[in-house]
Amino acid sequence: MTPALEVRGLCKAFGGLQVTRGVDLSVARGERHLLIGPNGAGKTTLFNLIAGDLRSDAGSIVMHGRDLTRMRAAARAQCGVARTYQIITLFPHDTLLHNVKLALLGRSPRRWHAWGHFAADDSLHAQAREALAAVGLTEKAGLPLQQTSYGDKRRLEIAMALAQRPSLLLLDEPLAGLSAQEREGIRTLLAGIGRDVTIVLIEHDMRAALALADRVTLLNQGQIVLSGQRDDVVQDPRTRQIYLGH
Repeated sequence: MTPALEVRGLCKAFGGLQVTRGVDLSVARGERHLLIGPNGAGKTTLFNLIAGDLRSDAGSIVMHGRDLTRMRAAARAQCGVARTYQIITLFPHDTLLHNVKLALLGRSPRRWHAWGHFAADDSLHAQAREALAAVGLTEKAGLPLQQTSYGDKRRLEIAMALAQRPSLLLLDEPLAGLSAQEREGIRTLLAGIGRDVTIVLIEHDMRAALALADRVTLLNQGQIVLSGQRDDVVQDPRTRQIYLGH
């Protein structure tokens, strides 16, 4: 079966700093794939390259058999790539519902209607409320984002990504900065996402991340050290030496 994501020989440098070095990564359809590695290993840069926020210097990115390598980020979103960010990127003065509607416009032909007024669009409204319900935010739909907790903002980011009905979801540290109770809530939410969505995840909360992951890839200094089944990678001495610290 064609992989959901196939990365080959991906390289990116910023001046003389080589951030990714010939990265090869294959992710099966429906897989939950965890990227681990020390700070500066190149994990978020790899996400930026896959999502199209950065242009690679060399290599290829193929999703479901379609070459995305030279596509802009907006075109990749149209192909089914969605992501969250390590640092939350939302519209603080808008309501949660309005934030989701804006995300929905990213894959809707309505975005080209310069004179449209989407606030009264019943279909868009219903889809946005459905996305908020999926992450447990129905009761807070009308609140301005700045009046909600950090945990709610993390949930909203996931709702905005899922609203775009992605086939590939990139999650960059979705549990960062959350309390133990909030982390468990997000972990349960992620576990409930259907296998029609392939998930690639960066997360430092190893207990929660490993509970979700099918396969794990270890990066260090921009290179893949090893990749395989979750337990095999965790038990490998290189993982303990490079990342787990014992």
